[in-house]
Amino acid sequence: MSQAVYIHGPMDARVAPFNLTEGRADEILLDVAAVGLCGSDLHYYKDGGIGAALIREPFVPGHEFGGYLTEDLDALELPRGTLVAVDPNKACGRCEWCHEGHPNLCPNVEFIGAPPFNGAMTSQLWVPRSQIVPLPAGFDPLQAVMLEPLGVAIHAVDLAKPRLLERVAVVGAGPIGLLLIEVLKAAGAGEILVAEPMPHRRAMAEKLGAAKAGSSVAEIVEWSSGGCTLVIEATNSPNGFRDAVSATRIGGRVVLVGIPDGDVYHLNAADVRRRGLKIKFARRMGEVYPRAIALVKSGKVDVASMVTHRIGLEETPGAFQALANNAPGYTKVLIYPNGG
Repeated sequence: MSQAVYIHGPMDARVAPFNLTEGRADEILLDVAAVGLCGSDLHYYKDGGIGAALIREPFVPGHEFGGYLTEDLDALELPRGTLVAVDPNKACGRCEWCHEGHPNLCPNVEFIGAPPFNGAMTSQLWVPRSQIVPLPAGFDPLQAVMLEPLGVAIHAVDLAKPRLLERVAVVGAGPIGLLLIEVLKAAGAGEILVAEPMPHRRAMAEKLGAAKAGSSVAEIVEWSSGGCTLVIEATNSPNGFRDAVSATRIGGRVVLVGIPDGDVYHLNAADVRRRGLKIKFARRMGEVYPRAIALVKSGKVDVASMVTHRIGLEETPGAFQALANNAPGYTKVLIYPNGG
């Protein structure tokens, strides 16, 4: 019997046997090559859920992953043993939101790695054939994993619509914030200013293209002489919305990508109203995998430089705890359930 990482409730992650039952007719079995420990996984660990997605029984997280086919996938002409990525979002395709082009907002979604659907922090997993994403020759498991968070960043930049050479502020330089910097540069944005409390992440931000990275939004306001016209927030802080507003000029735009701890924002409404800001919320992504693959293949986005830890399943509970405690040196953790 294989092993898996289970979250039992707040601050309680354990490795235990995983009973892999037979998949459905539309599914194919993957040997999990690698899986990322995402910020939403961390929210499940810290809070026991995100909004209505509550952990009611021990659940296996992990939605950023790639794996090896255990049989031929004739529909895509992929032989057994091929490395593939997986889009974890299986929208219903029938509701009005799917028909309007918003599968990321489908209320009937079956999302791998969100309760009650077990995720990929285990050695093998059945996934829908329709969610398999073929990869170019030469892609490795790390790149397969990072396509999903890169897709989140692409979707957020699509919503932001940065103008050519526009100065942009990014609040939070975790994995998504770092990917946002790279995608913004690829999209033609100008100077990128970053607020991030952790020194090693500020250094990563500048390495990946930020003009300046400071520890607070007050520095962004100073550097930009009053704030930026576009601000993208990617933190896990209840103050993230407030800080993004503080970094935005009157009449500016804000895109919120982060999920706040406790599922609550702390915000002075007058600050938003008196600036007349345009606010957008980003959730997951649309059909962006082809662009994510193209950005990685072309070298325009470096997804490897932000991966600070590569671990096995047994080390994963400790990684959850370290990330929850903001341990220094941690940015992106990848788990290799079958060794790597």
